[in-house]
Amino acid sequence: MTAQAAVDPQRAAISAVRDAVRAGEKKLADSYIQRPLTRSYLRGRTALVDSALKQLWRTFALPPDIALVATGGYGRGELHPYSDVDLLVLLPGEIGAAHEAALTGFVGALWDIGLHIGHSVRTVEECIETARQDVTIQTNLLEKRLLAGPRALFDQLDRQLHADLDVATFFAAKQREQEQRYARYEDSPYALEPNCKESPGGLRDLQVLGWVSRAAGLGKSWRDLAHQRLITADEANDLRSAERFLQPVRIRLHLLAGRAEDRLLFDHQENLAKAFGIKPTTGKRAAEVLMQRYYLTAKKVMQLNTLLSLNYQDVLFGQERAAPLFINEHFQSVRDLLDIREEDLFERTPSAMLEAFQILQQRSELTGMTARTLRALWINRRQINARFRADPANRERFISLLKARRGIVHNFRRMNQYGILSNYLPPWRKISCQMQHDLFHVYTVDQHTMMVLRNLRRFTMGEHAHEYPLMTRLMLGYQDHWLLYVASLFHDIAKGRGGDHSKLGMVDARNFCEQHAMAPADTALVEWLVEHHLVMSHVAQKEDITDPAVVERFAARVGNEERLIALYLLTHADIRGTSPKVWNGWKARLLEDLFHATQRLLRGASAVEALGLDDRQQDAARILRYFGLRPGTEDALWAKLDSVYFMRHSADEIAWHTRHLYHRPDSPEPVVKARLSEGGEGLQVMVFTHDQRDLFKRLCGFFGKLGYTILDAKVHTTRHNFALDTFVLQNPGGDAHYRDHLALIEHELSTRLSTDAPIDRPTDTRLSRKVRHFPVAPAVRLRADDSGKHYILTLTAADRPGLLFDIADTLAYHEVSVLAAKISTLGERVEDTFLVTGRGLSSDTHVLRVERDLIDKLKI
Repeated sequence: MTAQAAVDPQRAAISAVRDAVRAGEKKLADSYIQRPLTRSYLRGRTALVDSALKQLWRTFALPPDIALVATGGYGRGELHPYSDVDLLVLLPGEIGAAHEAALTGFVGALWDIGLHIGHSVRTVEECIETARQDVTIQTNLLEKRLLAGPRALFDQLDRQLHADLDVATFFAAKQREQEQRYARYEDSPYALEPNCKESPGGLRDLQVLGWVSRAAGLGKSWRDLAHQRLITADEANDLRSAERFLQPVRIRLHLLAGRAEDRLLFDHQENLAKAFGIKPTTGKRAAEVLMQRYYLTAKKVMQLNTLLSLNYQDVLFGQERAAPLFINEHFQSVRDLLDIREEDLFERTPSAMLEAFQILQQRSELTGMTARTLRALWINRRQINARFRADPANRERFISLLKARRGIVHNFRRMNQYGILSNYLPPWRKISCQMQHDLFHVYTVDQHTMMVLRNLRRFTMGEHAHEYPLMTRLMLGYQDHWLLYVASLFHDIAKGRGGDHSKLGMVDARNFCEQHAMAPADTALVEWLVEHHLVMSHVAQKEDITDPAVVERFAARVGNEERLIALYLLTHADIRGTSPKVWNGWKARLLEDLFHATQRLLRGASAVEALGLDDRQQDAARILRYFGLRPGTEDALWAKLDSVYFMRHSADEIAWHTRHLYHRPDSPEPVVKARLSEGGEGLQVMVFTHDQRDLFKRLCGFFGKLGYTILDAKVHTTRHNFALDTFVLQNPGGDAHYRDHLALIEHELSTRLSTDAPIDRPTDTRLSRKVRHFPVAPAVRLRADDSGKHYILTLTAADRPGLLFDIADTLAYHEVSVLAAKISTLGERVEDTFLVTGRGLSSDTHVLRVERDLIDKLKI
């Protein structure tokens, strides 16, 4: 037989297997959609792949002494629609070139039939060696299953693996692996688009528990673990229920995406909810109902993972355990973990639940709680009822948890995880696992609150002083930190109820303070902070804080310096707690400038003095001296700048402008300079040129074409009719090589401003998925300012590439000039404010026309 003749039957066999696999997978998917039987699907796809592999193994006539072994999830018999098929080709020893060629052909055929293969070719000795070095390989081999080849070789591998397996070392390695995985997801399952496999509380958490149980010989099912008394029968049922929810989620995700997709992306959430038969409820879309169910499931999985891991630790390290150390009549210490002395303690003495958290804070040697203590907390959480909450002793204990010197964040996270917090604070139940689909919060409401509490605590810690120097100084000078912690717990507690959550939360905060016998002054402060927790960020990001009247109004609202400091700390912690992407140096500067100006005003300075105009000029002059410019060098340029300019720009910006313009205050050619913004988080660009029609539009078009988002724009016209504009830019794609773009921007923009070049239009790019799935209804308002000389334009819309250019284009069409712009980007949502002027704006009809055209432009 010729080589060609041998190849043709192989090709025919591969084609036949490919067709069988495709038909089989389609039949499985169609059947699952009609009748979603998860176990049948997973086993059915495993059997389908088994059949295909065995047929190809025979087709390529692999030697009878080589074994084909399924490993990992495939070995376990849980093959999701687009899961990798993990295989081990087990060799008895060295193989010849002919057999190697056959193996290569076999593996290539697996790809040809459309399977995603993860394979290795090893001897038994090589398997043992690699397993010792890599716990992931060791784990995969725990779930091996013989597909073809000699049983004796497979059994030899099995015996040697178990003989070589150190269960305690394996458990410790899986715990470290889990910690690293949790860290990648910020130790939280509550992201907007969680990974149902890898995120905390996902399928991987369940698999880790199964791997350790299998390695330790404790059982192969949740029922086995219940028989071993490592979990209760109810907990075994909870684990089964979680698995029966998460596995279908993953199957549906794969089928919806048509690929191995484990993230619950916005693109799929609504369709996934529909597939599960979930209907929308009052105030919640079907996707939100689904996601709340997912978060509650993930929360339960994390609880049970913690409980069972602690029990594994007892089984594996029990012989190392010293005798319990007596703490008091209720508690003891077991291996540095807090343990209840009697199983029914919390049932008999419910107040001991809060006492447990007090002891954790008081004893630094305790690293957590034992499994039975955590289990008892969860089982008895509903003992925290109206009678419990009304007990003055319990109220005092709860307040003491907020006043403690250490362990506050850890304790409150644990109280939230085990239902203690939602039972002690009934309004908390409604925000537990409640998602915030507002484009910039990336955590559920309860987790966001925990992040705010964490941020406030960090302001008290020396190790974080380098990150928040001003916050740390203010916090250390603030006498009662715990009042801020109370305010943080209540600032968003009324989210999702309808109405103004600040007003509703203020009522809850007041009731809490009065019930806990807090001093009237403390109650008033907490209540005020909750009611006004959004005010400072609103003023800093949406109003002109260089306007004395704006600062005066804000100062009048704050009233005194104590409230100002408390609100500044809470605001800073709140914004940082929404999303890692929302906070930046520009927002920090706005808040800090508003804080200092208001502080000076409250200390008796005039409004102009509070803005620090004279100080700013003096500081700018000192910076110029540092760069070697002689006194008086700046006079010619500064004479052409009015007080508004000095109020709107920092001393550093004034000095930067002056260094490049002092010798050419009447430059006939445009001057463009760019530098890294503070913290290197973007670019700052200065443009100095003769004022011209459509300049703002031209600049927006240029920056948009380069792919930059404008975070801030200070548009100023000098006394001699020159434009002196400053922009803060950021690349939303996360390009960190800003320094490489400085010369490009300076050269290209100067050239375009020097010629009569057409106005650039931003390059069309795809909308982000968040914007597509959570659209923001555009809103526009154009009204005269208090002086009646100018107009204030405010707008809200979903962010997108070229948005600011479209706004500038519309304003230019209506002959509206931009005097100043405040660009506030909150995730994928923009809330921008412009100070504008135009001859036609005195006409209501013209204003309505401008507003209508802007709304049309803002629609996606």
